[in-house]
Amino acid sequence: MVEEVHEATPEILAGLNRLLPQLSAAADPVDKQALVRVVESGATRLLIARDREGQIIGTLTLAVYRTPTGLRAWIEDVVVDSAARGQGIGEALTRAALAMAAEDGATTVDLTSRASREAANRMYRRVGFAERETNVYRHNLLEAERGE
Repeated sequence: MVEEVHEATPEILAGLNRLLPQLSAAADPVDKQALVRVVESGATRLLIARDREGQIIGTLTLAVYRTPTGLRAWIEDVVVDSAARGQGIGEALTRAALAMAAEDGATTVDLTSRASREAANRMYRRVGFAERETNVYRHNLLEAERGE
């Protein structure tokens, strides 16, 4: 059901471009070069989930990076097709990512999730994530560059 993507195929590209708008309406379509960069990066691992017919129904990106305080991991862009939600797909993707991060030697795995994604937040707690008392900040470099 869950597999790591090792090649930027047209099928993977189409699957991502079908799923990512379900995560964020502002998500730009992924082009082949962007997908190649993700797949070939030494810092990211792209996971997909398939249904019984082989259709891509979920995705997750795991980033693993080194800091002075250790090897860390971050989960991004988790999305399960709306028709497949509630079937454990997100949990399977998350557990696979946690296992990969552990195999890579990461000491922590972080992620963010909007409060409105209640089912996702329950799942993250169920698999062992704990909410942190911290603020999340974002500096949008593209907006800063445009003077917005």
